[in-house]
Amino acid sequence: MAVSDKLTKLAARAKEAETRTAAARDEARADLERDVDSARAAAQAQAEKLRQGAEGGKAEVSGWWTDVQKSWNAQVARVREDVEGKKEKHDVHMAEVRADDAEGYASFSIDFAYSAVVEAEYATLDALLARKEADQRAAEAGATAPEG
Repeated sequence: MAVSDKLTKLAARAKEAETRTAAARDEARADLERDVDSARAAAQAQAEKLRQGAEGGKAEVSGWWTDVQKSWNAQVARVREDVEGKKEKHDVHMAEVRADDAEGYASFSIDFAYSAVVEAEYATLDALLARKEADQRAAEAGATAPEG
């Protein structure tokens, strides 16, 4: 899949996330809990797919990206563990604290994703430029190569 096509897929997925979360505001708690479980499973599956792609050599990634991914996965695990621990508290104050924490984590995740989209745009444009430069140099080399 071309990187520009992946960027289109990313935009569509972001729109889907926006639509689902807007609709979730009016859902019953049980429905929302199912959506949360489904979203968590999808996030875990996507993280695993990304990890396998990086390890499997499907994409040439540098060591820093592997470090970012490991750090992000560790952060997600810590936050989820903390959130799950706080879910077990039934105190009204703790419920408010958990809601604030969950909203803060959601906000941070959105900011992180936004930064990733901006970086993806840069990387996609840079990849397109690199391909054009390679094609141009190949054409120039072909035009100046002696006939044999």
